[in-house]
Amino acid sequence: MSPLLKRIQSDQELPAKADVVVIGGGIIGASSAFFLAERGLSVALIEKGYVGGEQSSRNWGWCRRQNRDERELPLSGISMQAWDQFAAKIEEDVGFRQCGLFYATDNPQQLAEWEQWLDLARQFNVNTKMLTARETHDRVPAQGRRWLGGVHSVDDGKGEPAIAAPTIANGARKFGATIHQECAARGLDIVNGAVAGVITEKGIIRSQAVLNAGGAWASLFCRRYGVRFPQASVRQTAIRTRPTTNLGEAIYTPECSLTRRLDGSYTLAVSGRATLDITPQGLRYARWFMPMFLKRLRAVQIGVGRSLFHGPEALASWNADKLSPFERIRVLDPRPSRRTIAAILKGVTEQFPALGGIEIADSWGAYVDCTPDAVPVISASDHVKGLYLAAGGSGHGFGIGPGIGRLAADLVANDRPCVDPTPFRLSRFFDGSRVEVGGL
Repeated sequence: MSPLLKRIQSDQELPAKADVVVIGGGIIGASSAFFLAERGLSVALIEKGYVGGEQSSRNWGWCRRQNRDERELPLSGISMQAWDQFAAKIEEDVGFRQCGLFYATDNPQQLAEWEQWLDLARQFNVNTKMLTARETHDRVPAQGRRWLGGVHSVDDGKGEPAIAAPTIANGARKFGATIHQECAARGLDIVNGAVAGVITEKGIIRSQAVLNAGGAWASLFCRRYGVRFPQASVRQTAIRTRPTTNLGEAIYTPECSLTRRLDGSYTLAVSGRATLDITPQGLRYARWFMPMFLKRLRAVQIGVGRSLFHGPEALASWNADKLSPFERIRVLDPRPSRRTIAAILKGVTEQFPALGGIEIADSWGAYVDCTPDAVPVISASDHVKGLYLAAGGSGHGFGIGPGIGRLAADLVANDRPCVDPTPFRLSRFFDGSRVEVGGL
């Protein structure tokens, strides 16, 4: 089943031209459209399905600076500011709550990694606190567990995946952006090596700037124009309960995570448990991903599914005047894993007896698009003038999505970047730079 999602209206008429066309209506595309429109540019946001329909509504909703890779920490600060300011700017609740996050572990190696991360926290003024074993038991009173310690990330919080991207997109509309759902981008009109427009299934939009925020579909779209973007997607599963006992707002343990939603239900998941399907695109970029596979393969299963022949990583070719792969699959909605659902329920109910007998309202699968170093790409293309890319959230893109959108808007508008964009350049995978896999 698909998760709950706020549905918004589309603008009926496709604009003849726009300063910027944003492809993809996830949290990154919606945020980019918002920040571009806020500064007075005309923006058309186009989405092959509906805004927020894929990974942006299928995640935990954690908005954090805690345990971020060093390259992402400046951007995570921009994101937290944006989350805090959206409601006032849009005059509508995006679901963000600064509730703090609690982590608990009985794994000495994991605890040591958290303690080591404190050095980064101090450099970037992240408000975080290590918890003693007793403090951890007080905050995360799990049955049968002897926690060695934990973390309280004081200023972090959670968003509401069911409403965030659609509400932010509506916010962009208040500044003049237009929103076009069930309107796939089939290709680009390129003149003398530069973008001159976007060809959609409903017509062409003339523009000299296009931002590809297509999530798991971003690499497939880029490939037609000789732009290589190493990208791989893993399948994950999550559950939403019916409203139930309040155990806390956001809790992590090695066996499960619990995130309380605004209606009193919980999103339940297991960190790091995923399936990597063998696909043509995966084979094409396998050598770029080898360092990540070696580091994280224990937590990832290898599978063969429909994605070998269908979807964003399959072989595909199409003409701009005919049906494209983006129209054949409007919304990526893979089946949830029964094995993962069983593991989630076992981990939750064994540790938290108060949730024994909980009712499951929904369960769903999701494709999480990753880069070889688990750090997003926010970059201009070196091959096509006017084409920009913002994708590769690598499983933690929802919380940092507004920051990615803000930096992407800065680059597209040729304004001063809010943070140094160098770590996010696409060329890092091809210029001889060492691939350093993001930690934690």
